[in-house]
Amino acid sequence: MDLNIVGLKVVVTAGAAGIGLATARAFQKEGAQVVVCDVDPDAVAEVAEKLPGVLATACDVTDRSAVSNFIDAAATHMNGLDVLINNAGNAGPTARVDDINPEDWDRCLDVCLTGQFNCTRAAVPHLRKSENASIVNLSSAAGQLGFAMRTPYAAAKWGVIGFTKSLSIELGGDGIRVNAILPGIVAGDRQRRVMEAKAQQKGVSFKEIEAEAFSYTSIKDYVTQEQIADQILFITSPRGCTISGQAISVCGDIKMLA
Repeated sequence: MDLNIVGLKVVVTAGAAGIGLATARAFQKEGAQVVVCDVDPDAVAEVAEKLPGVLATACDVTDRSAVSNFIDAAATHMNGLDVLINNAGNAGPTARVDDINPEDWDRCLDVCLTGQFNCTRAAVPHLRKSENASIVNLSSAAGQLGFAMRTPYAAAKWGVIGFTKSLSIELGGDGIRVNAILPGIVAGDRQRRVMEAKAQQKGVSFKEIEAEAFSYTSIKDYVTQEQIADQILFITSPRGCTISGQAISVCGDIKMLA
C-alpha cells in the first residue's frame, strides 16, 4: 500500500530507542523526513549509525525552553512540520499508593503528560501551515483500564486520552487531526522491567506475572514496536485524513491489566 508520505516532515520524541526508534525507522523507510529527540545522549549519538540521515538531538521534554528550541530547529531543518509523535514517557514507580515517593509521581506525570503539552504547544504554530497535519500521542492500555500499583503511570495515560480528545476538537478547524495510540503488552526491556517489579512486589515469579497478564488478552502474544509504528504511519498519512479524536488500541484485545 502506498501511503503517499514521501517527504512528510516528522518529529518523534524519545526517538532514539524503543517504539520511538521503530517509528522513526518506519517513517524514514517510507521516504519521510525525520527528526528525533531523546533524553539519553548516548542513545542520541547512536542514531546516526542506526538511522543514517535522521537528525537526532538531546532534549528533555519536561524542559519547556529546550522543547521550544528543539521544535523550532526541527521545523527549520525540514522547512516545515507535518507530524508530531509525542512518544516520550517513562514507566514510573511500581508500588502501593502510600509507598510511592511523591517525587516519582511528579516525574512520571511531568514526562508522560506535561511533556506532551510542552511539545504540542511548541509544534502547533508550525503544524497550522501543513496540508497534512497530525499529532499522535502515545497513551497505553493503562489509559483505559485500572492498573494496581502503577497509579502514576495510569493517571498520566488516562490524562493523555483527555488531552487528545480535547485537542482534536480544538485543532480540527486548523486542519490538524489528533489521535492517541494505546499499546498493550509491548515486547522490550521496559515491559520486562515493569513485570519484574510487579513480581517482586507480589512475591511471585516473572513467569507467573507474565502468564497472568496474557490471561487477560485475546491474542496471547506481545505487541511489537513495529506493529505500533505501522498504525502510526497509517493515521498520519493522507489515507487517515478523517481519523481524529480517537484512542486506538494496539493491544491484542486486552481486558484487564495484571
